[in-house]
Amino acid sequence: MDNYAVKLSPGAVRDLEQIYDYIAKHLLEPGTAEHMANRLEQGILSLKRMPERNPIRQMGIYAGHSYRQLFVQKYVIVYRVFREKKEVHIMTVRYAPSQF
Repeated sequence: MDNYAVKLSPGAVRDLEQIYDYIAKHLLEPGTAEHMANRLEQGILSLKRMPERNPIRQMGIYAGHSYRQLFVQKYVIVYRVFREKKEVHIMTVRYAPSQF
């Protein structure tokens, strides 16, 4: 089973930074921010193997365009798999209080 390269869009990088900053600075929970950052990183890196294991996104702006979603606690990682290039492109990481 081949490993896929995982690439983050500039928007996804910005999303991750904003999530960290919100938890660490607004909620004043730097330890929780670090823990969440680690959990999200683990989820993203898990997509190196079997990235098509997660469902196709059915709602929102990424619905209907072969984007997949991975839930990590209260966040959703939206990504697309490019089989021919063996790449996974992370598009966004969003807060998703109710998993749909």
